[in-house]
Amino acid sequence: MPSRTVSRRSALKTMSFASAGVFTGLAARPSLAANDKLQIACIGTANRAGANIDGVAGQAIVALCDIDDVYLDRLTKPQGQAGNSKPARFPDVRIYHDYREMIDRDVGKIDAVVVSTADHHHVPAAIRAVRNKMHIYCEKPLSHTVHEARLITEEAAAAGVATQLGTQIHAGDNYRRVVEMIRSGAIGNVHEVHVWVGKGWGGGDRPAGSEEPPKTLHWDLWLGPAPVRPFVAGRYHPAQWRRWWDFGNGTLGDMGCHYMDLPFWALDLKYPTACEAEGPPVHPETCPLGLTVRYDFPARGDRPAVRLTWYDGSMTPKEVTGEKVPGSGVMFVGSEGKLFADYGSFRLFPEEKFARFTPPPQSIPKSIGHYAEWIKACREGTPTTCNFSYSGPLSEAVLLGNVAYRSGKRIEWNGPAMKVTNASDADALVQKAYRSGWDVS
Repeated sequence: MPSRTVSRRSALKTMSFASAGVFTGLAARPSLAANDKLQIACIGTANRAGANIDGVAGQAIVALCDIDDVYLDRLTKPQGQAGNSKPARFPDVRIYHDYREMIDRDVGKIDAVVVSTADHHHVPAAIRAVRNKMHIYCEKPLSHTVHEARLITEEAAAAGVATQLGTQIHAGDNYRRVVEMIRSGAIGNVHEVHVWVGKGWGGGDRPAGSEEPPKTLHWDLWLGPAPVRPFVAGRYHPAQWRRWWDFGNGTLGDMGCHYMDLPFWALDLKYPTACEAEGPPVHPETCPLGLTVRYDFPARGDRPAVRLTWYDGSMTPKEVTGEKVPGSGVMFVGSEGKLFADYGSFRLFPEEKFARFTPPPQSIPKSIGHYAEWIKACREGTPTTCNFSYSGPLSEAVLLGNVAYRSGKRIEWNGPAMKVTNASDADALVQKAYRSGWDVS
């Protein structure tokens, strides 16, 4: 791909339009009629990708890309025993193993792309589509590095395409009610937030030796931008890639965008000013099985500065600010009380103080559906609630926690300049090198 740059001034100007739902670019097929279905290509076809395909299946899925022929066959060929088989779900789609080839060949034939790959492929795939004016839905986290999150955010805004991050719970009613509660001042000024997830992706060493990949698995394409390493069954594909720095970002990368989304939304957070982390000794290959990250966010107008603390895996608390808590959740601490929330419920503390509390009137409209938001945005230019102008900075903050952990230092962060100001070795972790042919610049 040719090298491209976007001036920060022009990108930020365009981002202001995009966040307001005004998309300045054109869809891949500008002649799309009101009753036409979007022509959608899906990169990744199984596991999380399968749910995303279900979410957009009401449109026209015209191309599928996967490095695993077994996964592709499940969607494109009849399934079951002869004489009792089910017809193929997508028998007539164009099939690819390399999304670079798919995007290059199908320019003008694809309106939108769904990216549901391992983290290290998110931006290499998404940015190729964006540069060809294709709308983008991307699984979380938005990127593999902080730099990639900023790059795709700016380029998507400049291209004027509709974007949505795969933080599906954002469309749920409970998150909306919590945001209303916090913004109404129900617990006063919030100065502290705790976020935790009782899950652990990490640990282990690189396996010795190598194995021949199955003939159905295109291993070199799965590695993509990552350094070459031998295939070993069960250690990377599927799912286990999350524990390796070359491909994923551990539990923080897996779940941070889901749970930190709530305080980001409710408190209008963006760039932290500092970040520090602690956990087991840093392993050069694998993510930690437990991590604590502390983020400092500045005051916003008349709202105070916020300390947000993340915990996962073996560092997950059983009690937060004196309250016993379940395995995952968010606790807001304000000047007048506390609010606990998870995906489906919330509680106010002290319970006796809020026993007769009346929630504020609903002010955030019910979502038409997480995928429906994106499809409508692709067609009409209406805003999505997890567009990259919002979810890009969210992803940056999440991934900055791993930068702090891997550097072993408290880092001072200049968000607008995307730079660690007090440690050059930590600043080097903000971006990465790419294997030839996969660079995103």
